[in-house]
Amino acid sequence: MFSVYASAPNPEDPLASLVVGEQPSPKPRAGWVPVRVGAASLNMHDIWTLRGVGLAEDQFPMILGCDGAGTLADGTEVVIHSIVNAPGWRGDETLDPQRTLLTEKYQGTFAEVVLVPEGNVIVKSQRIAMIHAAVMGTAWLTAYRMLFVKSGLRPGQRMLIQGASGGVSTALIQLGRAAGMTVWVTGRTKEKRALAESLGAHEVFETGDRLPGRVDAVFETVGEATWAHSMRAVRPGGAVICSGATTGPHADAELQRLFFLQIRVEGSTMGTRSELVDLLQFVEAAHIEPQVGLVLPMGEADMGFQAMLAGETSGKIVFTR
Repeated sequence: MFSVYASAPNPEDPLASLVVGEQPSPKPRAGWVPVRVGAASLNMHDIWTLRGVGLAEDQFPMILGCDGAGTLADGTEVVIHSIVNAPGWRGDETLDPQRTLLTEKYQGTFAEVVLVPEGNVIVKSQRIAMIHAAVMGTAWLTAYRMLFVKSGLRPGQRMLIQGASGGVSTALIQLGRAAGMTVWVTGRTKEKRALAESLGAHEVFETGDRLPGRVDAVFETVGEATWAHSMRAVRPGGAVICSGATTGPHADAELQRLFFLQIRVEGSTMGTRSELVDLLQFVEAAHIEPQVGLVLPMGEADMGFQAMLAGETSGKIVFTR
């Protein structure tokens, strides 16, 4: 079947391992269902897969794509939840030490058909377009958990999002605005800051700018480049919620500021199936149209990967079948 896959690990030149071609169709498996993919979105995790992060060499070739949306054999339109838990796991799926994602142990969604556990499909509302449903399972679910599960923010409070144009950041802007937060955003370029404003940010700032006031919570996906600024930006007793470190993981911990101001620092990874259900309901009820910056046919996936590696993002990159 048609697929977009990583042929081998390539830490230095990940795009050299990107192949648009044919891979075997998935074989039936008890308790799993085939989903004919309608749309799937690109995540930084796919770049890590091309680099070989977290995969043994004998796991290649690996079909890429953590999340997406499509149809079951009976025509039911569904959204895919990409976390696959160990058999018998109960509770928060993100805390399972043996959890995995599509593209880590199991083949991904950049293909005609993907096989997933029965519990990993959620019926999609007809009011959510396929390309918008395709962004929900990773970036938007990550943003939803950061904001509504981890931060403790209430409507009217002030939030700062570090980075203006990535998938998680744009989701946080749209979700925060819809939930009644005061949304501040930093961005490296004038274009990225303009995008944040167009999505609902109340104020935008250059990366590292001194802010006119402290915020109740900071949302971090950048890491080393912005961590010190995040710790200075949050009010005493506020929170810094971190779900990534795209510029590196080795930031100064700012321990004096941490304990003296009693700042709460919390990690956040993906989200649960029930949170994905809640997210889909919120997006529908609030009439949110997720920011999709680039839509390409799956056969032109290399263009999307090039844009992500170059940092030329304005929301999610989606591939369609």
